[in-house]
Amino acid sequence: MKRFVTIQGVAGCYHDAAARDYFAKRFPDDEVETVPCDTFADMFDRLDTDPSLLGIVAIENTIAGALLQNHELLRRSNLTIVGEHKMRISHVLAAIPGQNIEDISEVSSHPMALMQCEQFLHRHPWIKMTEAFDTAGAAREISGNGRQGHAAICGKYAAELYGLGILAESIETNKRNFTRFLILADPLSASSLLPAEDTLRKASVVFTLPHSQGALSKVLTILSFYDMNLSKIQSMPIIGREWEYRFYVDLTFDSYARYLKAIDAVRPLLTDFKSLGQYNECDNEI
Repeated sequence: MKRFVTIQGVAGCYHDAAARDYFAKRFPDDEVETVPCDTFADMFDRLDTDPSLLGIVAIENTIAGALLQNHELLRRSNLTIVGEHKMRISHVLAAIPGQNIEDISEVSSHPMALMQCEQFLHRHPWIKMTEAFDTAGAAREISGNGRQGHAAICGKYAAELYGLGILAESIETNKRNFTRFLILADPLSASSLLPAEDTLRKASVVFTLPHSQGALSKVLTILSFYDMNLSKIQSMPIIGREWEYRFYVDLTFDSYARYLKAIDAVRPLLTDFKSLGQYNECDNEI
């Protein structure tokens, strides 16, 4: 089967690499073709208008934290989560083959990647930093224009894809840099990507609470009674409703049936409840 997966960024970006890694591990006989989009908003628009597409979206990073914009885009969409993937983000310095680091006078990459490689760049002060829209886009531009003396900070996959030579590997300052991605699908096609219901072990939900004392603690008490583990809870203020918050919660559990009972028990206390998907925890090595 050929699967079309929307990504934010160009071919070779970390979303591209994560999509290929996820489906290679779980559906090794499938062929993956990624569909590049300029922004996350563009990606969600594309998914909402074409139910045959799948999507992959970064939701949190161990250094940068939660990607709040993507939480909101997911909540407002009609998509459901069917899986997750965790990937170590490791940067390389890549340039036109035949050069060495002393030949490089300028490096370009996404601002976050430049920041994450601050110590490496500090050790090479003659290299000027230039911000780019995308890590893989920087590699593509250097390759396409044959820019001698210029390098990109990108992933190894992007460097190889665009035929660049790797001058240095693992140049990020913090080696514990991981991103968690969510796999998204139209609800009508989600079943083909999910295991049997009784084997599901994770769920993501979003809800608001009445502006009353102890509202959140009551919810947490009920979830604890049903042995639900809150692996993540993220609050965001609701625009136009002062001091009220929307909560994004990831739950893990040993029994899907018990999860359903927990949600039934807690629903009367919640407002604007929405299930974002039930799936399995990431089992890939990070």
